[in-house]
Amino acid sequence: MTLVVNDGTPEMRALLEKGRKRLRTVGVVLLLLGILAVAFPFATTIAFKTVIGWLFIIGAVGHFYGAWNADTPTRRWIDVVQGVLFALVGGWLAFFPLTGIVTLTVLLAIAFILQGLLELAMAFRLSQFPGWKWMLFSGGIAVLAGVLIFVELPSAATWAIGLLLGINLISSGLSYLMVSMAMRTVTKS
Repeated sequence: MTLVVNDGTPEMRALLEKGRKRLRTVGVVLLLLGILAVAFPFATTIAFKTVIGWLFIIGAVGHFYGAWNADTPTRRWIDVVQGVLFALVGGWLAFFPLTGIVTLTVLLAIAFILQGLLELAMAFRLSQFPGWKWMLFSGGIAVLAGVLIFVELPSAATWAIGLLLGINLISSGLSYLMVSMAMRTVTKS
């Protein structure tokens, strides 16, 4: 592990201050999004599902474009099949918002657990900075949120995505803010 030390040079102070401001900005944005998601969990669930659907539709367009420009019939056929699959999944997610929420909830639970594990790893990488335990706490919250989703399936699928996404965003936002505030002592030394 590399230890970051403020050697007092203007360049190092500027670098640390830039990183601190970036963490603070990300923290505020995540915190605000989290508050909105907790306030409106069902709407967040539907919006989240619809956005994912549109991302699949955009992916379908990309595959069809790839098929149009493919240099071999095999590659063209693969892109057409992938494009049709992406279009079907995207249309289903984007235009039928109340269907498939349980499946999406399972995928979100897996994503929370993986994100939590990554935040736990990030916390240990930031252990040289004061406030790193906030990131550790956030990672634990994300893993716990993922486990809670699995426990409450399928009955909680309509509110679980929005509420737990909001809690996760608030937790991550607070951890970024806390690390940012703790880094202030490092940038001033």
